Amino acid sequence: MKVRSDQFSRLSSEALQDEFLREALARANASFQDARGDAVDSMPDWEALRQQAHEIKNRAIENLPEALDAFEKNICSRGGEVHYCEDGAAARDTILSIIRSHDGSSVTKSKSMVTEEIALNDHLEAAGLSVLEGDLGEYIIQLAGEHPSHIIAPAIHKSREEVAELFHEHLGSDPKADIPELTRVAQRTLREAFLGADIGISGANFVVSETGTIVLVENEGNIRMSTTIPRVHIALVGIEKVVPRLEDLALLLRLLCRSATGQRVTSYISFISSARTPAEGDGPEKIYVVFLDAGRSRLWADPGQRAALNCIRCGACLNFCPVYGSVGGHSYGWVYPGPIGSVITPHFVGIEKASQLPQASSLCGRCAEVCPVKIPLPDMLLGLRAKAVEAGSAGIVERFSMRVFSLLGRSPRLWRFALACGRPVYKLVARAGLASVLGGPLRRWNRSRGLPLPQKQGFRSWWRAETKKGDVDD
Repeated sequence: MKVRSDQFSRLSSEALQDEFLREALARANASFQDARGDAVDSMPDWEALRQQAHEIKNRAIENLPEALDAFEKNICSRGGEVHYCEDGAAARDTILSIIRSHDGSSVTKSKSMVTEEIALNDHLEAAGLSVLEGDLGEYIIQLAGEHPSHIIAPAIHKSREEVAELFHEHLGSDPKADIPELTRVAQRTLREAFLGADIGISGANFVVSETGTIVLVENEGNIRMSTTIPRVHIALVGIEKVVPRLEDLALLLRLLCRSATGQRVTSYISFISSARTPAEGDGPEKIYVVFLDAGRSRLWADPGQRAALNCIRCGACLNFCPVYGSVGGHSYGWVYPGPIGSVITPHFVGIEKASQLPQASSLCGRCAEVCPVKIPLPDMLLGLRAKAVEAGSAGIVERFSMRVFSLLGRSPRLWRFALACGRPVYKLVARAGLASVLGGPLRRWNRSRGLPLPQKQGFRSWWRAETKKGDVDD
């Protein structure tokens, strides 16, 4: 997937003009927020569990090399095979080589953000393979030739009418089909693909070191079909997905399901530790685990940013983020949207290609409040803003405005003078609608909202008056 994170400003401006997108995001986020709220309210020990999960993930990431070694040893002892890949190109070539070694020609793939990260589908199709997404949302996106706009709801930006038209164009179904009929059409198509596939590719929600187990969480059953029916199962996994003990996994699953969809538990949770044994009737003949680095080691080496690797990809930070809720996932210009995407993308693709993303936040702190593993996302965004400035990514307007602010902040007299002069000028701009004429940041602001008028009385004068009356405590 081409990185366009340096175009966030333009992409988000375009998204703000899309009324359907904004309505769809508002509905989806409200649903996610309500479901999560009910799930959290049912667990009085929620905050204590978050703290435990935070500590579990911290320990896992701090001991990442040892955890990876232990996982490899345990799964290889049962016939599995492990590969380590430094970047996306190496991972793509490794997976293609595995497929060719088994004379594979058709692939079914489960929902996986890591495969999106390395553009695996395009690589395999260019090599002449048939690749079909098994997840319904991902399948819709595949037909549309697009990329997911949400970590757990990839087709959140698509209407029923758009999906019906896609199915009519590619599958010959009724262009006016309702949702139940569209679901039946997808089931028939995908079932045939599952039954005929040579290779099944998945990601992993977690991998457990002490048992050498791949853990997959889903609601549709497509992952289980992709990992049991084909002759070969390949799991592409980010190195940060390792947890040390099966005991740790129980807590993380409780938090993941509730944070992602508000469910106590999803419909299917698969634990895969080996290929099928002679006593078993189904399952793959061979299992491969391909671990991907692709910038994760650089992130691991940064103490101030390392906690981003604790992410369990629940999507809660997206569902509560006012920025994501206004512009959607495609505005972020790469695979990972929302607050977590704004943190990890600069590490994965380089700060020079993603310097706009750390600015894509109001720093309201809701993302940190809802994160089930307590990642301090606002602090990390601030740290990345500093790195962007150090890298010379700050624009002329930003540098000039920060210098002016620094000057004013050091002089109370200048600060009061600027406020006295600025207030009437701002009123004129807001009332006369001059923001579009003046250009720059004000013009971009005015494309999707109006400038609010200030109160009749400023804060400083109100404070002085209330203090004189004795109504304000010192």
